[in-house]
Amino acid sequence: MTIIYAVFLLGVLIFVHELGHFIFAKMLGVKVLKFSLGFGPTVVGKTYGETEYVVSAVPLGGYVKMLGQEDIPKEEEQVPEAEKDRAFNFQPVWKRFIIVLAGPLFNLIFAALVFFAVFLGGVPYLLPEVGEVTADSPAFRAGLTKGDDIMEINGVSVKRWEDMTSIIHESPGKELRMKISRGQSSFDISITPQKKVIKDIFGQNREVGLIGITPSGKTGVKQELFPGALKLAVAKTWELSVLTIVFIVKLLQHVVPADTIGGPIMIFDMAGKQAAQGAMNYFTFMAVISINLGVMNILPIPMLDGGHLLFMGIECARGKPLNEKALITAQRVGLALLVALMVFALYNDVLRLVTGKMIP
Repeated sequence: MTIIYAVFLLGVLIFVHELGHFIFAKMLGVKVLKFSLGFGPTVVGKTYGETEYVVSAVPLGGYVKMLGQEDIPKEEEQVPEAEKDRAFNFQPVWKRFIIVLAGPLFNLIFAALVFFAVFLGGVPYLLPEVGEVTADSPAFRAGLTKGDDIMEINGVSVKRWEDMTSIIHESPGKELRMKISRGQSSFDISITPQKKVIKDIFGQNREVGLIGITPSGKTGVKQELFPGALKLAVAKTWELSVLTIVFIVKLLQHVVPADTIGGPIMIFDMAGKQAAQGAMNYFTFMAVISINLGVMNILPIPMLDGGHLLFMGIECARGKPLNEKALITAQRVGLALLVALMVFALYNDVLRLVTGKMIP
């Protein structure tokens, strides 16, 4: 089942990505020769109209082949004169730019739609109820016990655990006045969060306030109407897109360790685990991977969509495309980078399987 879940996840995301290229190519009058899910030998295929639709043997990618879509300018000569007006390389830059950008953009739109469906169905959240209290912590000394419900902090109503922790984290060494509900009664206490240095998601040290409590695990569910769910979905997609870019920057700065990079084996493993936890977890994971795929493809690396967009930008600035030698060199460098990244990701995946080490 893990393999089925993973293949379905990758198949959907690849389909969405290539569908973006396909739809805008058709809309802008470019002839599409082939729409393929996967690489390698064709498993099944059918031609409708002028386009061949195929499913290929290796489900780790896909492509849309357009007439005249070649990286080297001399290949344009192979396009019949009668069809040059429908060839990709003979289109104005703005058309080519939109067609190439549509793939990553569709991945981001798809992620927003998945989040929208999830939020519309109701979003669970942790209640601000105390689980365990650490001995000799600020919370312990203030008299907090298991089962206490934190209702207010400095007069601000607290509905979620994350609302409470954000206030506490931002208040190291500052006295906080909390309204506590215990059983049928409520009372006020004062707590001063202890200043601690913790590591954030990128492994960097961050100074926060802590009081020494854990959540009870009880949850509530917030139902969102159409406008609210849509707003949250767009905000979440934007937030994770920015986070993905920040992660890449931190990786290049050696702030984030390189062993956090994962490949197809990690995705297969995570897809199975998320599916086992329920449909919402699985589709949320699918949305996150879709965002990663969209953002990664926009990076200005030759062989990726972002590399083609970069070349088009240079073409606009120069008034003509890059010469054949420069394009060939760039494509070789891009291919070498991608192969090296894939090999390294697979190495990390295999190392995790052998050692049982978790992602940092």
